[in-house]
Amino acid sequence: MKIKIPLLLACLFVAAAASAQISPETMAKRERRKNLVVKEWNTDPATKTRRLDRMTIYDDQGRKIEEIEYASYGQKSRSTFEYYPGGKIKQEVEYDDKNKPKRIRKYEYNEDGTKKMQYNYLPNGKLNVIKNFEYIFEDAPDETPAEGK
Repeated sequence: MKIKIPLLLACLFVAAAASAQISPETMAKRERRKNLVVKEWNTDPATKTRRLDRMTIYDDQGRKIEEIEYASYGQKSRSTFEYYPGGKIKQEVEYDDKNKPKRIRKYEYNEDGTKKMQYNYLPNGKLNVIKNFEYIFEDAPDETPAEGK
């Protein structure tokens, strides 16, 4: 029991720290998107026929959980998204037109909320590529004194 309490407190602290990184603007956007489905349609100007181009589905917390792109023959691709408790994307699975996984991406983040690593897996689960993110902030130009001053 003594071990469970510190472990529980540590988990709560991590969750609170992660959720604190979400900006008020992001939270407001998520609030407006709760349980939302957005359908994008293409209309042929000559025939006035509509064709579904893309559908985006949001969960009860306003996070994008699925995005489906369509072509004239049906589903072109589909992506699903899973999230860490703090709201950052944990995993993205991309499917082909036959609804078979073709790419899996898993993410890690820095403490400031920026992406740290992206792991790209093949459908069979084999790690294919690791992408590292490096953030370089250019310094403001030096104010060099004019000659003779």
